[in-house]
Amino acid sequence: MSVITKGRIFANGEQLTAEKLNALVDDASFNSSAAVDNSTTRVSAGGAITVKPQGVTSTELASSAVTTAKIADATGTSDGVTFAKMRRLENMKTIGNVSGSTAAPTQVDILDEDNMSSDSATSLATQQSIKAYVDNGGGHSPTSYSGGESVTLPNGLIIKMGSITCAEGAATTVTFSTAFPNGFVSASATIIEDTNNDRHPPKLANAGASSMQIRNTNGTDLSVYWVAYGH
Repeated sequence: MSVITKGRIFANGEQLTAEKLNALVDDASFNSSAAVDNSTTRVSAGGAITVKPQGVTSTELASSAVTTAKIADATGTSDGVTFAKMRRLENMKTIGNVSGSTAAPTQVDILDEDNMSSDSATSLATQQSIKAYVDNGGGHSPTSYSGGESVTLPNGLIIKMGSITCAEGAATTVTFSTAFPNGFVSASATIIEDTNNDRHPPKLANAGASSMQIRNTNGTDLSVYWVAYGH
């Protein structure tokens, strides 16, 4: 089928006139279906010839052609950019911002340290390492209490404790097995329960980093629990 159908057909020997030439052009028709291959071109619903969509390949895109403005915003349950389209993450990394201010997201470390030794202010910890840190004492020293005089808390407070027999009418010195490295804070002493309700409570004196005194003003010996605090 011809792409153009003539509006006037001439016979051999026929005289050519302006009227016939005008009819040839004015009455001609364009056969759009014959002008397209339906592969690279097509006839639209309105009868126009258009380029048939073939899809855009990466080679047809210029560098930096896709900008943020061309990416749809997330709305409702529709994602703007799916996780599958984001860059691959290295092992033990997550996406975040630890710059201290507004910034583009970057990779953030995930640390698996049972003792939290790196003391990082910008890294995350695994569930396992947090549990291990707590199970192993969480900064307490010793990590588990099995008896003894002294326990150090994570904030640096040291608690020393014990019991002693205080002679009647005298001051008994309690010498700590190790001194408080930075100083004494407070102490208390309690009589171990007995049947005599008339006993005077023990008094504390001369408390310091390495020792303290427990004064017994009663007429008999006293068994006393003591606790001292320092750092």
